[in-house]
Formats: sequence, structure tokens, C-alpha cells
Amino acid sequence: MTVLVTGASGYLGKAVVAALLADGDDVRTLQRRPSGVAGAHDVAGSVTAPAVVAAALDGADAVIHLAAKVTLTGDAREFDEVNVGGTETMLAAAEAAGVRSFVQVSSPSVAHAGSALVGVGAEPADPTGARGDYARTKALAEIAALSRNGAAMRVVAVRPHLVWGPGDPQLVERIVERARRGRLPLLDGGTALIDTTYIDNAAGGIVAGLRSIDRAHGNAYVITNGEPRPVAEMLANICLAAGVNPPRWSVPSGLARAAGGAVEQWWKVRPGEDEPPMTRFLAEQLSTAHWFDQRDVRRDLGWTPRVTLAEGFERLRAHYPAR
Repeated sequence: MTVLVTGASGYLGKAVVAALLADGDDVRTLQRRPSGVAGAHDVAGSVTAPAVVAAALDGADAVIHLAAKVTLTGDAREFDEVNVGGTETMLAAAEAAGVRSFVQVSSPSVAHAGSALVGVGAEPADPTGARGDYARTKALAEIAALSRNGAAMRVVAVRPHLVWGPGDPQLVERIVERARRGRLPLLDGGTALIDTTYIDNAAGGIVAGLRSIDRAHGNAYVITNGEPRPVAEMLANICLAAGVNPPRWSVPSGLARAAGGAVEQWWKVRPGEDEPPMTRFLAEQLSTAHWFDQRDVRRDLGWTPRVTLAEGFERLRAHYPAR
């Protein structure tokens, strides 16, 4: 089929495009800079530009919508413009173009109100309880997408959780760099149990959402490796793979949340070049359990992860000497 992928210049977007191409699909991409994936037909532009979106969708059978503003801080209006407005533009244009299948790539943060998520499925998206503008606007976008599900266009939401792997510029590189500088603390000893998703599995789960949309449409699914581990163990494995010392010092989560709130306020006045070292959302993510029941995913999407955590860490270890 002909599939339009938005946000394909990002780490996860590239992996999704590569997976579709490997399956023999005709892939177009829509983003502001080239995707860098050989075999894909790039369309330059923003998901907030209706004319560009309409042109990119001409003749498309399906959409995988990944494009989003993904940061811990920033102007709330930009989050609304890109994450909500961009999604609504994509949905309207997809319906007008006769697109049959629409995969909304969402986030488990849309249903995370700060408390632990232990063995749950894809809880309903809740923009009022979501923590921060990213989670709030992704919740609104998911609700908008699923509200369009119907006979003419089938919609499914897929929420990959904490995606990581070789070449990851977000989670892995920031963990490694902060550990190298001695600025990566454990919160409450790093005992919180969390799920993560290796990059190949995240891409495979998203593509599985498209392939199984006939039976899965109208629903949301959290995609993970299905191997919960303590935060301290995950951080240590990533650091050791990169050849840096794992974090050894710990601070109380309450103190980290208070500091995160203060940093957020400072960042609004004097934003730094990179993400802030701590936010309330990040403190909650590092100190509360969040792991998910994968039985609905296995049943409805017919999907299981192919790369285990152990294999993922081996691949990460091989990446760093090569680099």
C-alpha cells in the first residue's frame, strides 16, 4: 500500500519508514527536513499546513502520524499548534483524500496523572490529568483521532513507551552524557519498576497497528518490550553499554519534584539550549512504577517484540565502540 508517514526525520519515524519499506510498501514522508531514509519519497512541509498535507496525501492508502513537538518544556501554544492542530489537520485531510487507515502514534503519558501504573492496559487519555503540555496535547490529539474512527476511515492509537536503542539522540544520549558528567541521580534509589521499548520493537508495534487495523480500530494500545526492570538497572545497563559509570547517588523523589518545578519556572524565563536537567514530569517518571499489561496487544495486533532487552543492550554496546 501507499503509506504517508509524518515525522519521519525523527529517531522512531526513521525506523517505522524502514520497516514499511522492508515490507514492500510505497512510503512517503512529510516533515520539515529530509527523512534520510533511502527509498522513501520525502515531501517537505509542516503538518499544520493544509495545502501541503493535502498534496502529500493524494493517492495515499494509509497514514502513520508521528509528527509532534516532543520536549519537556516550551511555549504551550506551540504544543497546541503542532500536536493538536497538526493532528486535526491531518485527520481532516485524510478523510477528504479517502484514506482508509490512520495510525495515531501516541504516548502512555496521555493517561499518566503522576501515580503508579502497575500492570494496566491503555487507560483512557485524560488531558485534564496529564502532566505537562506535551502529555496534555498528545491526549487531546489521541482523543481527536479516535473520534474520527468509522466505516470510512479506521483509526487506531499506538503508544510506544520509553523508546531507546543505538543512535537514540534523546533518551540514551542524555542518560549517557549526564552520567559522564556525574549529573544523573537515582530517585528513591531507582527502585521503581518500568517498561521500555527497544527501537525495532516500537517500529514493529506501530506497523502491526496498521496491519491489524481491521480488528483493532477504535482502540488504543501501549507497546513495550514486556520486560519491566527497576530504573536503576535500566540506567546502569545503558551506561555500561556506553562505557560510563552508572549513577550511584540518590535523592528523595519529593525533593526532585520540587526542584523540577523550580527549574521549569526558571526555564520559562531563561531557557537553556537543551532540555532542563529536571522537571516535575521527569521526576515522576523516574520515581513511580509504570509497566503495562500486553495481552490486548498480543491478541488484537498479533504482535510480540522480537528484540529482548538483553539483545538490545548488546546492540547498544556494539554501537559505541563503532562510533
